[in-house]
Amino acid sequence: MIYSNQTQIGVIACPGGEYFAREVIHHLKDISIRKFKKRISYLSRKYSMPETEIIKKIHFNRDITYLKNNSSHDISHYPAPKYGIRANFYRFANGEFKTEIHTSIRGRDMYIIQDIANHCPISFYESKEKHILSINDHIFNLFVTVDAVLQAGAGRITIVIPLYPYSRQHRKKSREGLTAARFGQMMEYFGIERIITLDIHSKEIENSFNKLRLENLRASYQILKVLSSITDLDNPDLVIVAPDTGAVDRNKFYARTLGKPLGMIYKERDYSQLTHNAEDCNITNMTLLGSVQNKTVFMCDDMLGTGGTIIKAIKFLKESGAREIICAVSLPLFNGQALQHFDEAYKNGLFNKVIGTNAVYHTDELLNKEWYISANLAPLFAKSIYRLHYDQSLSSILDNKDIIEKMFHRN
Repeated sequence: MIYSNQTQIGVIACPGGEYFAREVIHHLKDISIRKFKKRISYLSRKYSMPETEIIKKIHFNRDITYLKNNSSHDISHYPAPKYGIRANFYRFANGEFKTEIHTSIRGRDMYIIQDIANHCPISFYESKEKHILSINDHIFNLFVTVDAVLQAGAGRITIVIPLYPYSRQHRKKSREGLTAARFGQMMEYFGIERIITLDIHSKEIENSFNKLRLENLRASYQILKVLSSITDLDNPDLVIVAPDTGAVDRNKFYARTLGKPLGMIYKERDYSQLTHNAEDCNITNMTLLGSVQNKTVFMCDDMLGTGGTIIKAIKFLKESGAREIICAVSLPLFNGQALQHFDEAYKNGLFNKVIGTNAVYHTDELLNKEWYISANLAPLFAKSIYRLHYDQSLSSILDNKDIIEKMFHRN
């Protein structure tokens, strides 16, 4: 029975991914309880049986199936699975990492959550010292955790990484590596069956694997919910603008869903220059396709690094006559001095709000900013994990147009 084997789902949080994992586990429990209650109510009506009697039968079947389960529990209620798997993580003086799992996970469907963009100080087991880990540190921490889960005999392994590492190294332009593809291929070699990620920078990456499946979730529904709380989506003066050619498809989705005009900023870059911060970027010229005069502009991108691209676009749109500017990013990294540059831009009245997500961990330094709003993506990831475990379709999650149209009652 589907409700008797939910203990087969296991979630391990790598250092860096602990906050997001706790949120995901919380929503997994909510989904589990909600589904269980709905099913019990249906069975009670169908067979004219008291709900408590049905719950007792489910407990009986579970105790028969899992002979080693001697735990005492109230058989008149549904015990929500814990999902979280206890593990200790170590960082040695030479920089090596180690993961130890403290419970049996043999045969279980395991989900390893890692936030490789977390640049907040992290402490390890039995150590008071905190370390700020690089993306490469987070990746190798993920590697050793995957290996520990493999050695412990997990039945199936999925890694959950909202930010897919090296995703901007996906197209070969000269003598350079295709590192985005190599990361997935290494995971595939380890025996990983699936990667769950968020708004991946390029869809080309998923064509690099043999058997590994890449589930690319979208933050559009959650972002639109937040957007609807700060501006009128039926406002005739609302326009959608793509910050560059690479973001056209993403912003076209918003324009089509909301029934709004779409504009685009065309940028010319000097690729001999590297972008180090928000002020020093390699954009040499901008051209606006469309009109933003006296308009409220909504502009969305997949990630915000140093913020140079978005801040230049904001200044350009303001100079082009935009009245209000609202930005959204699925992966708000805020690297380097990005926070200070956005503070200055907001103080100068260049933009109104930035909508980000909790797929990347941040402290209150960002979360308490007057100009920043965070959308919660934990329910989206929890729902995806639940459906994958039970081999259910992800179509409505991966293509969430119908959910968004239903939310706004649009035909």
